[in-house]
Amino acid sequence: MNLPLKKIILFITFLFSFAIFADNFATSALNIFYKQKMTENELSNIIIGCGIKVHSALGPGLLESAYEECLFYELIKNNLYAEKQKALPLIYEDVHLDAGYRVDLFVENKVIIEIKSVEALNDIHLAQILTYLRLSNCKLGLLINFNVIHLKDGIKRVANNL
Repeated sequence: MNLPLKKIILFITFLFSFAIFADNFATSALNIFYKQKMTENELSNIIIGCGIKVHSALGPGLLESAYEECLFYELIKNNLYAEKQKALPLIYEDVHLDAGYRVDLFVENKVIIEIKSVEALNDIHLAQILTYLRLSNCKLGLLINFNVIHLKDGIKRVANNL
């Protein structure tokens, strides 16, 4: 192969690579722009879909930590910003206390997910997520109990001035 042909092939390869990069960059930019516009309700629909996918694959009976890891993975796969075990400080008057509160999953800085794997959700679980919503000034929380036959029976949507 002569030198000019090699240069042409390299140049075409470069252009093709750049076109793929530009397309991926534009898609990512659109996803970021769209996500900023997503409401808590739109996010909750995606989160619940991810939860159903995890539950369908794993079924009931595992530890909360297993469901947390898998749900986190699904949220990231769906291009959502999510944080695991996010510290939630308690502020009392002028005192900032690190009281050890941890949110299981915090999605897009808007939705709190509290994961359970218990026989039945009870009032203390509801009180826990309400407290987290109040301390974080978030408007929506999802209390998800994976220890049920059908996940729709284990989801409690909790609103805080939404």
